[in-house]
Amino acid sequence: MNPIIEAQLNHRSIRKFNDKPIDEGLLLELIRAAQGAASSSFIQAYSLVQVTNAENRHKIATLAGGQTWVEKAPEFLMICADLSRIEHCCIQEGMGPLEGNAEHFLAASVDAALMAQNLMLGAESAGLGAVFIGGIRNDPMQVSELLNLPDQVFPVFGLCLGWPDAEPDLKPRLPVDVILHKDTYDASRCANDVANYDTQMQDYYASRGSNQRTSNWSAQTAAAVQQKKREHLLDFLQGKGFLKR
Repeated sequence: MNPIIEAQLNHRSIRKFNDKPIDEGLLLELIRAAQGAASSSFIQAYSLVQVTNAENRHKIATLAGGQTWVEKAPEFLMICADLSRIEHCCIQEGMGPLEGNAEHFLAASVDAALMAQNLMLGAESAGLGAVFIGGIRNDPMQVSELLNLPDQVFPVFGLCLGWPDAEPDLKPRLPVDVILHKDTYDASRCANDVANYDTQMQDYYASRGSNQRTSNWSAQTAAAVQQKKREHLLDFLQGKGFLKR
């Protein structure tokens, strides 16, 4: 099998790492490779903050809901959507400062996510394990203050990297024929598709090697979305210069 496809198919979130450090040369190589991701109009609207300060790691782990692997991972990177350089270019070229357009927010968020996924895939291909940390959005203001993030920059999520000290079971993804529509979107399939996947996920949760539970995808998904609305985000983002129009 193509090794890239094999790595993609075998992705799992790793939250337990051994103490072996990541060679700085390897980390920089992975970041350079991640920059090969597609970028909207080549604006490259992202930045990374490598967090090495133990106190800040502890604070971020606490803000993220007690995710101790943020403290323990050999490397923790904050993935940021960054329009500060873009705004500099706009002013320099006489086109004025950014005005908080939704399109620019979306372009920067997508750029950051594509780069981060490239980084994770590259890390896994080198034998590293990784997990994204969306919990940093519980309090993005404090995270921004800790990392001295200026206006036009916001933390999208964190990334833990390290050599795995665990091998979690592989979660079955939605079947391809559920997410793939031909020519037009077929909404009539939804209820049946979800019911079938709920059965598959219920069997997975009941039979996996650790952390067994009685649940299904619908229950997990509904709780994840409806209990994590983070209604403070709009005010935060607008205060940073985003989503004003």
